[in-house]
Amino acid sequence: MIITVTLNPALDRTLEVPSFTPGRRHRSLDQRTIPGGKGVNVARVLKLLGQPVIATGIIGGATGTRIVEGLSDESVLTAFVRIREESRTNMAVLDPTTGMHTEINERGPAVTEHELEMLEEKLIYLAKGASICLFAGSLPRGLEPDTYARLLRAVRKLGVLTVVDTDGEPLKLAVRAEPDVVSPNELEAEDLAGREFEGPEDRAQAVVEITRQGPAEAIMTVPDGCYAYVRENGEQTLYRVAIEPLEAQSPIGSGDAFLAGYIAARYQGRSPVECLRFGVACGAESTQHVGAGILDPRTVERLLDGVVATPMSLPAEVI
Repeated sequence: MIITVTLNPALDRTLEVPSFTPGRRHRSLDQRTIPGGKGVNVARVLKLLGQPVIATGIIGGATGTRIVEGLSDESVLTAFVRIREESRTNMAVLDPTTGMHTEINERGPAVTEHELEMLEEKLIYLAKGASICLFAGSLPRGLEPDTYARLLRAVRKLGVLTVVDTDGEPLKLAVRAEPDVVSPNELEAEDLAGREFEGPEDRAQAVVEITRQGPAEAIMTVPDGCYAYVRENGEQTLYRVAIEPLEAQSPIGSGDAFLAGYIAARYQGRSPVECLRFGVACGAESTQHVGAGILDPRTVERLLDGVVATPMSLPAEVI
């Protein structure tokens, strides 16, 4: 079983608005409302890929009920903890004429220590029957920045493989808790490394440096694939994995689709490089759909032939 933990889930509403211009009145061409939040998006893709997954986290109010009902409609198992305050709603505006998208995300509810303790208790119970646990997304109000680190340590004691995808101070504290895998995007990786990246070698060096902060493996997603420093045959190996970019309908959630593909392949016991290739194919295919966490598994398989994984030499600065 795979667990996804989303502490700040949402209802994600995407509007297609041709020639969107701030300050003007518009009519949407199309709209879609689905359960969202990083971990929820990953759970959706895992289900589409045929993997056993259960989504847990924190929900509240009528919006929380709609999140659970939406996931149930997609046959995703859920085990959320209910809180007093209302879950959030996020809005994205996609302009099909330019491909530009604008996101407006609510902060989310305030969560008490007692509510977090209830989640931790449920998570430990679920983790006893799981082999992989993903912690993903932002933290709602009221939770300390070390919340993911705290939950991660509790799950690691049970021998569960842990994966983290968040940002800011929660990410910095989570990597110190020594997760098995951390998967930032380029901006999040720059924040961890404390500098802007200037080229491929600098990006490759960064993923190696990130593992020195605590995680066993680091994967940095970029628009056409990823840079990864992973354990293979008992040794750490550096990879650049890439695919020819597709003309995107919407890039929203492509990183979540990548991570879901990677986790699905890892759950199936594929080699590290095949996990990365499958993740990149999933991320690329998801850009062909409006709405996060949407892809066609059959198209993913066809895209795999175009995903190239290239081993890289370790930068001299980090040897």
